[in-house]
Amino acid sequence: MKKLGVIINPVAGMGGRVGLKGSDGIEILNKAREMGARPESPQRAVEALKIIAGIKEQITVLAYPEEMGANECLKAGLSPEVIGNIKSGATSPEDTMEAARQMADREVDLILFAGGDGTARNIYTAIGSGIPVLGIPAGVKIHSAVYAINPRSAGEVARLYLQNQVLDLREAEVMDIDEEAFREGRVNARLYGYLKVPVERRVQSVKSGARSEQAEVEGMAADIINNMEADTIYIIGPGTTTRSIMDQLGLKNTLLGVDVVLNRELAANDVGEDQLFKLVDRHQGGSRIVVTAIGGQGHVFGRGNQQISPRVIRRVGKNNIIVAASRDKLVALQPHPLLVDTGDPDLDQELSGYVRVVTGWEDSIMYRVSNDAD
Repeated sequence: MKKLGVIINPVAGMGGRVGLKGSDGIEILNKAREMGARPESPQRAVEALKIIAGIKEQITVLAYPEEMGANECLKAGLSPEVIGNIKSGATSPEDTMEAARQMADREVDLILFAGGDGTARNIYTAIGSGIPVLGIPAGVKIHSAVYAINPRSAGEVARLYLQNQVLDLREAEVMDIDEEAFREGRVNARLYGYLKVPVERRVQSVKSGARSEQAEVEGMAADIINNMEADTIYIIGPGTTTRSIMDQLGLKNTLLGVDVVLNRELAANDVGEDQLFKLVDRHQGGSRIVVTAIGGQGHVFGRGNQQISPRVIRRVGKNNIIVAASRDKLVALQPHPLLVDTGDPDLDQELSGYVRVVTGWEDSIMYRVSNDAD
C-alpha cells in the first residue's frame, strides 16, 4: 500500500490579494492579517485532496497536525495518521522542514504539499531530492517547477502516481526570490536545488526569464493605449509587458503590483484586492483588466496577480479582459494553452475558451485559454 505525506503551509499566499507580494516573515504576516488577508492554502489543499480521497482505500495517508495537513485531509474525506507536533496558530518554516524529515523517515512514496516557493525551498532544505514531491500552488510567487498548474491537477497527478499510472520522475527546479527586493520592483531569483516530481503535463515549468523584443512590447502597449476608452477603468497587471503601457503613458508603475488607470491618468498605485474591487464596483463607467502571460508557464491569472481576484474578474466581466503577449512567448507555449488558476474552479471554467491576444501594434491572434494543461 502506497504512503502519501501531506504538508500544508497554512499561511502561504496570504500576502497576495492585499498586494504584499509574498508572505515570508512574521512582520509581513501580521501586516497581511491587519489588512484583512485570509489563508488561501487550506481551501486549495482540500480541492486537491478530495481527488485523492477517491482512492483512500488503496493508500495510507500521513499528515502533520491540525492546520498543517490533518484538518484539510479530514475535510476532504481522508482519515490520516497524524504525526509530529506544532503550536497551532504559530507555525513556522521549521515546522515544514521537520514535517518533511519525519515523512522521509517514514519512507512515504510521495509528499504532497501546499505553499509557494518558500515552502518548496524549506522541503528541499530538509530532505533534498530523496523523495518524490508535488506542490499544490497556494503561494504568491511560484517560480519553481515543482507545482502542478492548479490544485485539481495536483490531486489528479498525485492520484495517478500513487496508482502507478505515472512512473517517471524528473528533477525540477526549486527557485525563490528576495521578497524585499520584489516589493521594490526588482526580481532577484535564485536556484536553490532540485526536487523530484512526477513527469506529467500538468506539472508547470520553471518561470522563463526571457524578455520579448523591446519593439514588440512597445507595439503591444501602443495598441492598448490607442484603444483605451474614456471614463473606463483600466486595471494594469504586473509584468514587464504591461509596464510598457505605464511607461508610454508617463505614469508611475508598480512592476510587480497592480495599478489603475482612468482617462489615461493614474487612479491608484499598487492596489490590494479590496481597494481594487471597491474602485471597480463604485465606478459608473466601464472597466477593463490588462494582463500578460508568464513566460514558460503561460499563466494569465493566479501567479503574482492575486489582487485581481475572482470577484474583481466577475465584476469587470470576461469580455473586458485584455491579454497581451509576444508571439515568441506564445510559440514557446505551443501546443499548450494559456492557463487560469484564480482559486475559483467555476470561474476558471468560465474563462476557458479562446481569447484575443494583443501581440503588437494592430496585431493580435486568437489563443486558447484553459484550466488544464491539455
